[in-house]
Amino acid sequence: MRSSPPIRAPKHLKPPTRRWWLDVHAHFDLEPHHVRLLTLAGEAWDRAGAAREAIARHGITYLDRFGAPRVRPEVAIERDSRLAFARMVRELRLDVEPDAPRQPGLGGGRDAA
Repeated sequence: MRSSPPIRAPKHLKPPTRRWWLDVHAHFDLEPHHVRLLTLAGEAWDRAGAAREAIARHGITYLDRFGAPRVRPEVAIERDSRLAFARMVRELRLDVEPDAPRQPGLGGGRDAA
């Protein structure tokens, strides 16, 4: 009987995110499309972290060529990445126990009978 190769987290994820990815993979029964969503969630988390680091270095705003304050693009990147991460977690149902039922009305109505 052939044994399946060990599960490896995507190398492009940061080490803490890879550990999270492996932990989720170990505790949830994931189909191939779930693994892709899990990877997207990890990428979104890392991207939000990178944006946070840039904001810490450069601040939230900058002055444009007219001297008017503008919000740095990293602010939107952080916001959008956090939202994407939250949506992936919800889509994967990582916010509930693996066998627990979801609350009615969550998940875009797909749990409604």
